[in-house]
Amino acid sequence: MKSKFKNYIKEILSFFVVMIIISNAISLYKSTDINKIKFDIDNILLHDKPILVHFWATWCPTCKLEASNIEAVSQNYNVITIAVQSGDDNKIKKYLQENNLDFKVINDKNAFYANKYNIKVYPTTLIYDKNKNLIFSEVGYTSTFGLKIRLWWAGLK
Repeated sequence: MKSKFKNYIKEILSFFVVMIIISNAISLYKSTDINKIKFDIDNILLHDKPILVHFWATWCPTCKLEASNIEAVSQNYNVITIAVQSGDDNKIKKYLQENNLDFKVINDKNAFYANKYNIKVYPTTLIYDKNKNLIFSEVGYTSTFGLKIRLWWAGLK
């Protein structure tokens, strides 16, 4: 009986390791399309600190799952989110209220910023160092811990 249980645990852990490797490989592949231009969104001050720029949409189920991670990170780091083709300002405000979110949002109604940075998949997260250089890009879901580690690293640059 214990042997079967150990085998099940081993299989489950193996599955998760393989899924993490596959999802990171897909994310790396998809992130090669992102424009690696310096951060230059109007009226955003960096104050010589790293910044996380998060592209998302109200209609994206993965974005909704990841929103609490972005919210947690926004409490201690510079975070700007960009809601792409998600309706008018009132619709986004309502979405934020319904999901208890308080992070800064730019409404990208016509996908201007998404096109500028060549964002094709949501969510996509970009992390810039204090000099506005792109250090990390992540396509798809990412954890709070992963975001904090990346921002910490970007702060060392």
